[in-house]
Amino acid sequence: MTEPVTGAPYRADHVGSLLRPDSVKAARKAFYEDKSITAADLKKAEDAAIIDVIKMQEEIGLKAVTDGEFRRSFWHYDFMGGLSGFDLDERAEGVQFHGVKLRPIFPTITGKLDFPDDHPMIEHYKFVAANTKVQPKISIPGPSCCHFRTAPEDIAPAEYKDLDVLFADLAKTYAKAVKAFYAAGCRYLQMDDIFFAYLCDPKHREDKRKLGQDPDWLIERYAWMMNEAIKDRPADMKIGMHLCRGNFVSTYAAEGAYDLAADAIFNKTGIDIYFMEYDSERAGSLEPLKLLPKGNKRVLPGFITTKTPELESLDDLKRKFDEAGKYCDINQLGIAPQCGFSSTEEGNKITMDDQKKKLELVVKTAEAIWGGVDK
Repeated sequence: MTEPVTGAPYRADHVGSLLRPDSVKAARKAFYEDKSITAADLKKAEDAAIIDVIKMQEEIGLKAVTDGEFRRSFWHYDFMGGLSGFDLDERAEGVQFHGVKLRPIFPTITGKLDFPDDHPMIEHYKFVAANTKVQPKISIPGPSCCHFRTAPEDIAPAEYKDLDVLFADLAKTYAKAVKAFYAAGCRYLQMDDIFFAYLCDPKHREDKRKLGQDPDWLIERYAWMMNEAIKDRPADMKIGMHLCRGNFVSTYAAEGAYDLAADAIFNKTGIDIYFMEYDSERAGSLEPLKLLPKGNKRVLPGFITTKTPELESLDDLKRKFDEAGKYCDINQLGIAPQCGFSSTEEGNKITMDDQKKKLELVVKTAEAIWGGVDK
């Protein structure tokens, strides 16, 4: 195995998912729906598309690249479904987003949780690493997702009715995942815990209260879970975390500023790099950045949206960074799009060309403000 690239964090980066090309969409339909091709045929189509999208990211000037999550249907459920003790059930009606419902897939906890040695995303990472000249990155859902997205009635083991027991096992499961990715050569792992942001939304907070769960207690316990999962990682492994309010065909599921969770996010998770959605008024002000501790942690505010095709102006982005600099050291900042471009395989309502221009703008902004992507 060649020596891993270890340059993260970068001034320019992206969350992970990218729009699926027609070749991948056609192959996945042929395999999963039409049953007309083999798994090997599907992998061949995905491999070719991933090699192309890695090249696109490199040519734009990004120093960390992903597989675009081309082998997944969802940003989170595919990983969760690969855990021991987790199953995915298809039902009649999906999760409600703003004006649209998600496809009706529901996670269920059926047994003792664990990270299996043959989890498919280890191989997904290795493929990226074998086909890039820059730093390979993989994004997986953070441990809070396994609780937030699983209804209490879908948690079968009696011991997991005690959330402290559930959270302890989730932390152990994810600690094992971190160790496995490191052993595979991964030095830049992203664990997206978007539900910190959801728990700043009055509606989602009330939903948890109705389940008998204190949303502020959940914020603290979610931070504990993340920290437990990553605290023993080697010094040369960087961990990122994305926070947003939902992303499904350009819609959203939550709103509300980061204030209620900012202290836990910045000071109790142990995370190195934060991808924070900041493309609309739903995200609130930049003031929570004042809680970012001085040092090596880095925030990449998502001033560039993935939800609409209109391209932001460099001058506007510079002004936003001037504002952010009032709350934290500009040298602890970078730039990334607000979310993935395709959190589910359907993708947002933008074109491949729109996506490329947005990523080019990310790099251009980093060059204009800090003098380069890896400065």
